Amino acid sequence: MLEKRIFEISDQNEFESLALEVFEYQYKHNKVYQSFSTLLNRKPGEVTEINQIPFLPIEFFKTKEIISDKRMPQITFTSSGTTGSSTSKHHVTDLRLYEKSFMEAFIRFYGEPSDYIFLALLPSYLERKGSSLIYMADHLIKSSNNKESGFYLNELDSLSEKLSSLDSSGAKVFLIGVSFALLDLIENNKFDLSNTIVMETGGMKGRRKEMIREELHEHLKQGFGVDQIHSEYGMTELLSQAYSKGNGVFDTPPWMKFLIRDPEDALTLLPEKRTGGINIIDLANLNSCSFIATQDLGRIKNDKIEMLGRFDNSDVRGCNLLLL
Repeated sequence: MLEKRIFEISDQNEFESLALEVFEYQYKHNKVYQSFSTLLNRKPGEVTEINQIPFLPIEFFKTKEIISDKRMPQITFTSSGTTGSSTSKHHVTDLRLYEKSFMEAFIRFYGEPSDYIFLALLPSYLERKGSSLIYMADHLIKSSNNKESGFYLNELDSLSEKLSSLDSSGAKVFLIGVSFALLDLIENNKFDLSNTIVMETGGMKGRRKEMIREELHEHLKQGFGVDQIHSEYGMTELLSQAYSKGNGVFDTPPWMKFLIRDPEDALTLLPEKRTGGINIIDLANLNSCSFIATQDLGRIKNDKIEMLGRFDNSDVRGCNLLLL
């Protein structure tokens, strides 16, 4: 079955072969994606390499039902959006795929969740329903099997005391937070952490002045007393995440790949070190669409993706990137 093989990919050849199979599957079962691909004259049998696969503009998730499955959705994840703007809807028919994707990716990059105490400072996500990030964080918290793990909304003083106490005790702590909330936390508290991973999920969401990633990370490193700030890149429309352990350079699990498209010609892909729009192949997104053209900008170096911001005319959404 395709579901099993997705998480058994061991090299680039296996990835490309499976990506072509997934393209054929989604062309057959996803009417929206089929219509889009047909308009571009990209059909199964004629597409023989991943560079020829059409990437569905991410905006389609706002107006169309992007689904490649006859089963009813088990959950619908929604983007946060802004006041008065339309939001993306991602209908997930098999939550096991999402759980397997984020759990295996986390273990690949950080080890077993049971090794950590998770402190999740995600107020803007907690304040609404349908957040895929909250679903993932909740699963990691429960998988830690530690009573100290949990969510925080606006209890910054309580979080500050717990974070300092746990870190000084030698416990391995994983603090994951939305950018503006992490800045709020260090505004009135000074930390010198030695056993804590601090991970930002991006986004000021109108709460603070936007700043480039380097500036944000410098503030956070000084405030938390750590050498690096980690980052998570994910979005409502995906079922996989990329992770950065510093400097805004991201790695992906084997079933996820970034490609860079020419900003002037969406059907042309660019070589390494060239800046352009980010296309994502997320094979875990089997029952939706695995081939998505985002509104994010980046460039690839040595098979790693460097995030650079967003297109000027794209919506300011609740995804995990800062504006330039």
